[in-house]
Amino acid sequence: MTDTTSQPALPDRLSVNPRSPHHVAEIFEHEIGIKVNGKERFDVEEYCVSEGWVKVPTHKALDRRGQPLMMTVKGTVEAFYK
Repeated sequence: MTDTTSQPALPDRLSVNPRSPHHVAEIFEHEIGIKVNGKERFDVEEYCVSEGWVKVPTHKALDRRGQPLMMTVKGTVEAFYK
């Protein structure tokens, strides 16, 4: 049973990376989902609902620090609790 009153409101912009200023640890205590253009994505690293984009890692490319390169996917973004 999911209690929606204990869940914090989802922000307009959220990042999975703890080094990002848009990371909110309390939200990741709950399971969230992201839909882009009506399809649920499971590989989203960062999203912005108002600007309509998500960042997903490319498959094999890495930057000079060993982190995966991010690709921006634009469209209608919807964040929700599962």
